[in-house]
Order: sequence, then structure tokens, then C-alpha cells
Amino acid sequence: RFAGGADRRLIRVLTPMLSTTPTRETGQNGGELSEDEVFEILSNRRRRFVIHALKRAEGPIEVSELSTHVTAWEHDIDPTDVKYEDRRNVYSTLQRTHLPKLEEVNVVTVDDEANLVEPTPELESLDIYVEVLRSREIPWSLYYVGLAALAASLLLAVVTGTPGFAGLEALDVGVFTATVFGISSVAHHVIGRRTRLGNTEKPPELRRRE
Repeated sequence: RFAGGADRRLIRVLTPMLSTTPTRETGQNGGELSEDEVFEILSNRRRRFVIHALKRAEGPIEVSELSTHVTAWEHDIDPTDVKYEDRRNVYSTLQRTHLPKLEEVNVVTVDDEANLVEPTPELESLDIYVEVLRSREIPWSLYYVGLAALAASLLLAVVTGTPGFAGLEALDVGVFTATVFGISSVAHHVIGRRTRLGNTEKPPELRRRE
């Protein structure tokens, strides 16, 4: 049910709390979205682009303007260079497939008469991080596991008196570990802000190419 096995690996979702009101049926279970439903919404790149544009918009956005942004990002061109034929294709799939899907789970509202799309409070409160990895990169989760393993190995070497580590104390390992984790956390926070949907002009997965 996902668009390629890699997509789910690339998407990191924080605070997946899409709640619904008692008077409106949304989602497949009529209640709060499950993690699988959130990932299903985000598994499609075109829907991620739509969500990125909506999070950057200060109010309702016309479907035609939305389709222009999505087309420009898909072709990696300026919105002014978007061809009518390409935009028409995106416009059609947004209307037929993606916007109804997003409206069904109560993350957008669509005004068919005015041809406007507006994010709901549920979407605005959902922080979505898209982590795109190159072939030789590792995700942050594995990076922290590696740091923890390194710290444990150093502590074991100090405690057992391994040659080369005899002059160190457990306190030295603790200071080293706290420093490395502190620096890594700051770097993670700074980089994380650039990978959150709606935080930058281009979607994170496009900015990663730059």
C-alpha cells in the first residue's frame, strides 16, 4: 500500500495526532488516524508536495495555484516556467485523487465552487519531517545507536584497563559522551528544521539535491 519500499524509510513523522470532531466522520475508522493511515497519506510524493504548499500558505489556496507549485517541484523548475500541459495533468490528479483523499481524513477542506483548498487545524498541528538519505548516509536513529555503542565500548575499555585507555577515568568517558551527544543533538535540531514540511521554500526532498 506504499509507493515503493524506500518511501516509508525516507519519511519521519513527529506528533502524528490527527484528531477528528465527533460530528464529522473522517478516516477509515471515523476516529483518530492511525500511524499506518498517516504513512499512507505521506507515501505519495505528490501528496507530500501538496501538504508542503498548504503548510506554507497563509490561507486557502486555489487548486490551480497549488497544481502549479506541485508541477514546478516535480520538474524542478521555476513556477513561471510550468507548461500548461504538465500543470493540467497535475491539476486533474489532485482533483480526482489526492485532494479527496486528504479531505477524507480531515486534513484539508475543499470548496468545489470556489475551487479553493484550505488546511484544517489537524494538518497545521502535525509536524512532518522528511529525511532523504543518499546511498552512503545513515539515518539519525542509527547514528545515535552508533554513538551509544562507542560510549559503551570506551567505558568498558577504561573499566577493564585495556592498554591505551589505562590513563582515562570513567568521568572522562562521561564528559566525552555528554559533549558528543550534546553537539549531535544541536546539529540534529538545526538540520531537522530544514527537513520539516512547510519550513522552507522547496520541499525537503528537493532541497536535499542542492
